[in-house]
Amino acid sequence: EGGKQVGIVMAGNIPLVGFHDLLCVLISGHLAFIKLSSQDSKLLPKLTDLLISIEPVFGDLIHYVTQLKNKDAVIATGSDNSARYFKQYFSNQPNIIRKNRISCAVLTGKETEEDIVALGKDIFSYYGLGCRNVSKLYVPKEYDFKKLLHTLESFEEIGNHSKWRNNYDYNKSIYLVNREPHLDNGFLLLRESTQLVSPLSVIYYEEYESLDSITKKIASQQDKIQCVVSSTVEIPNGIPFGKAQYPEVWDYADGVDTLKFLSELK
Repeated sequence: EGGKQVGIVMAGNIPLVGFHDLLCVLISGHLAFIKLSSQDSKLLPKLTDLLISIEPVFGDLIHYVTQLKNKDAVIATGSDNSARYFKQYFSNQPNIIRKNRISCAVLTGKETEEDIVALGKDIFSYYGLGCRNVSKLYVPKEYDFKKLLHTLESFEEIGNHSKWRNNYDYNKSIYLVNREPHLDNGFLLLRESTQLVSPLSVIYYEEYESLDSITKKIASQQDKIQCVVSSTVEIPNGIPFGKAQYPEVWDYADGVDTLKFLSELK
C-alpha cells in the first residue's frame, strides 16, 4: 500500500547484475517496473517466478515493461553513453544513474600463488565483463611478471571461448604490428598504460613508487573505480583477492546507498 512506482533499467553485462536493485525496491515496499537488457532477459524472470511462488505478494509488485514512462523514480545502469541519455531522459524524476566503472588490484610483489589464483577469479569470472572484474593492475617498480603470468595459466581454458580468442588475437596483432611492448601468456595480454578501461583479453598495468602514492591516485579516480582488490591493509577499503565478485548485500554499487534513496521517496 502506498508504494512508489520505481523503474529499473537493467544492465546486461553479467547475469542478474541488477538483482540487488530489485531486492532494494521490494524490501522498500515499492513497485518494481523492470526494463530488461536483451543480453540478460531469461534468468531474472525465472528468478522472480520463484520469488513469487515463495511469497505471492511479490506478484503485484514486480512488473516487466518495455518502456519506462511516468515513474516516480528510476534506477538505471549502462555505459557512459547510455548514462548521458538516461540523465537527460529521466531528469524530471528522482534517479540513480550508473555508468561505466572498472575494478583494479594493487600488488606488492609478495603475493603467494594462492593469492594470484584468487586474483585470476577476479579477472576472469564472467569473462571479465563486470564492473567488479579487475582490468587494471598497479604494481611496484621492477615487478616481476613471470610468476603472475605463469600462475594465471591455470585459467587457460578461457582462451578456448571463441569471442575471447577473437579479442585476444585482434589485440595481439595490433600490439605486434605497432610494435607496442606487451606481455603474453597465450590467452591474456598485459600492457603498460595509465588508462583504466582495457579491452577484453587485455589487462593494463601501471607502476607505482609507494603505496601512499597509489592510494592517492586511486582516490583521485574514485568516480571511475568500483572496487580495489589487494592483500595489503594499507589500501583503504581493499577487498581480499578472489572476493571482487562476491559483494555483501550492503555493498552498494558506486557507493550510493540505494535503500536510503528509496526510503526517502516522497
